[in-house]
Amino acid sequence: MATFLSKLGRLAFRRKGVTLLLWLLVFVGTGVAASSAPAPPADTFSMPGTESQEAFDLLTEKFPDASVDGATARVVVRAPEGTKITTPATRTEVERLVTELGVSSPQVAGVADPYESPAVSISEDGTTAYTVVTYKVPAAEVDDEAHDALDDATEQAREAGLTVEAGGDAVKIEQAMGGTGEQIGVLVSAFVLVLTFGSMIAAGMPLITALIGVGIGISGITALGSTFGLSGTTSTLAMMIGLAVGIDYALFIVSRFRAERAEGRTPEEAAGRAVGTAGSAVVFAGLTVIVALAGLAVVNIPMLTKMGLAAAGTVAVAVLVAITLVPALLGLAPVKVMARRGRLRYAVKPLSDRQRRRAARHEAKLARRTRPNLGTRWARYVLRHPVIVLLVGVIGLGTVAVPAASLELGLPGEGQMSTQTTQRKAYDLLSESFGPGFNGPLTITVQTVSADGTGATSAGTPADARRTGDEIGKALARTPGVASVSPATANKAGDTAILTVVPTTGPTEKKTEELVHALRDTADDLERSTASRILVTGQTAMFIDFSQTLDDALLPYLALVVGLAFLLLMVVFRSVLVPLKAALGFLLSVAAALGAVVAVFQWGWLADVFGIDAPGPIMSTMPIFMIGVVFGLAMDYEVFLVSRMRESYAHGARPGEAVVDGFRYGGRVVGAAAVIMMSVFSGFIVEDNDFVKMIGFALAIAVLFDAFVVRMAIVPALFALLGRSAWWLPKWLDRILPRVDVEGERLAGTQPAARSPRENTLVG
Repeated sequence: MATFLSKLGRLAFRRKGVTLLLWLLVFVGTGVAASSAPAPPADTFSMPGTESQEAFDLLTEKFPDASVDGATARVVVRAPEGTKITTPATRTEVERLVTELGVSSPQVAGVADPYESPAVSISEDGTTAYTVVTYKVPAAEVDDEAHDALDDATEQAREAGLTVEAGGDAVKIEQAMGGTGEQIGVLVSAFVLVLTFGSMIAAGMPLITALIGVGIGISGITALGSTFGLSGTTSTLAMMIGLAVGIDYALFIVSRFRAERAEGRTPEEAAGRAVGTAGSAVVFAGLTVIVALAGLAVVNIPMLTKMGLAAAGTVAVAVLVAITLVPALLGLAPVKVMARRGRLRYAVKPLSDRQRRRAARHEAKLARRTRPNLGTRWARYVLRHPVIVLLVGVIGLGTVAVPAASLELGLPGEGQMSTQTTQRKAYDLLSESFGPGFNGPLTITVQTVSADGTGATSAGTPADARRTGDEIGKALARTPGVASVSPATANKAGDTAILTVVPTTGPTEKKTEELVHALRDTADDLERSTASRILVTGQTAMFIDFSQTLDDALLPYLALVVGLAFLLLMVVFRSVLVPLKAALGFLLSVAAALGAVVAVFQWGWLADVFGIDAPGPIMSTMPIFMIGVVFGLAMDYEVFLVSRMRESYAHGARPGEAVVDGFRYGGRVVGAAAVIMMSVFSGFIVEDNDFVKMIGFALAIAVLFDAFVVRMAIVPALFALLGRSAWWLPKWLDRILPRVDVEGERLAGTQPAARSPRENTLVG
């Protein structure tokens, strides 16, 4: 592996013009393909194998005229204080609003008049009413004209003295992404890179190559969107993790190039060794990330599978960019990529007398600088006190992880939005006037089946279907936690009826989840006595099933990811204990990060500090996404840091010396990479949406724990305690495992040439 990649790096360095041209063609080609591709399909959400999805599919089949895919907006109206919604003047304004909503946009299919069904649409105290606006298209296809028309109609009603707010998937969600927080994160990243390298050119390479890799990946996803059903949101995870690993991979190779140049190797030799050693670590780190992302397929949710595979493809592009484009760029600026101070050591042109004197002073200063760097001093401290460092790290993370035992999963709803949004205001108005369960109604489908036990559909009249539905509704109404049950509505074929159950509790409350399970248990008993097939669905039920699906898949996903990564790392490091330690350390950092998230976002600790309006359940997709992203970054840090230790050990260093060497050359780079990722992720914490805050906080705190506690404290402490045993591998296993030479043992013969006074000319 190291030999092949070294040759590839040398080739890219020598043929830098051709390499840059090829990548430029790929970048432009994917961009053109993306711009000319058909529009990506709208977001579709499905959960094969769940009762909610089965009922939803049944509704689509049996009630085709109901347009279950169409977007809706629920407009809530409250009368001025001291008046009723039925007051003539107020009623006139409400009816004007309903009329305006109906003609405001050609995408509107219809608007319900609240005065036609006052028992349902007007609150008992008569102060609040709501109307439902139904659209002809799904939420993703509601255009700006329709959004603006809805906003204009509600604003006119407010000017007339009414309190008007709107919720539902047809209402535009104000996004604050790409704001000040993200800009600060990028600026901090650039500052850290400049501080790490001491060169603007070296600092810019990781950023530029990462953006190129992400650009190619996202363009490819867009170009293939209509072919493979990839919606616009499929690229979300690809952009996040592609940018993160792209910066890391380029950072590792540029750093190794500079280290090889500092040891006296020519630019081409340095590029070859950098790609052969650090590039090998990049390839295997990338493979572990691809495993983690592709493993999302085990969740069996098509949307997550597509997101994972798209992100895995973007990571593969980032790896290719790192091992080919980065050495080509190094060939363009092999001197300027070095630190500004001491750059005369690598000058292309003959030096003047003044420059020669400056270079001599710098060489003398380097010769006097015998003080070890921070990474070396820290590694030696850990080697002297391994037990203390290990106990502090493990106990500290274990303590932070304790709240994770109380983790409750849920999906974002309007009740968790910022209190400044119209969706949250509409949600609160409905809860106050109609009860908390009104925002999370459940839909019951009742399909009549034949009594012969075959399960075949039994058609009848709509009246028969309604009668059966009402009978079942009366039985379900006796279930504790049910506030009301609507009359049944039958389809034209007379074989299916639907009814609505309103819970007494809100959609994200634990008691509502218990009610869904209770209704399904009751339905199982009723099916036999009524010769019906009864299914419970609705948005609330789908959210509950989605959370349960993710919860059930979490352990299998972890087992798959950690197991395959264990095998890959065993091949890389020729050891059993090193990959075991890496996997256990990752699990510890993830548990601690989840504990911190639960404490802040579920329990409400420091809620005022982070601006959290409504502490509640943790977003169901967050643990899965966090595991995928953090696993990728954790394995980056593990592979790069420990591969330097393995390289030093393979070349004859003692175990303790190998640890010190790993930190001498890799500690600063891993620390810089971690700080960059933390600054980028922390930018999301300042967003208005609580769930965006949650993702940013979770990723930033997880990187902090994994990079600085696990990789830089627990890992060296374990190496100090294990000694040579850390690199133990059974002989029979050693014979079976393929040798990939990640540490570059076969490159050991390429020693740095002795520097001569005339060595002021670059080679290559």
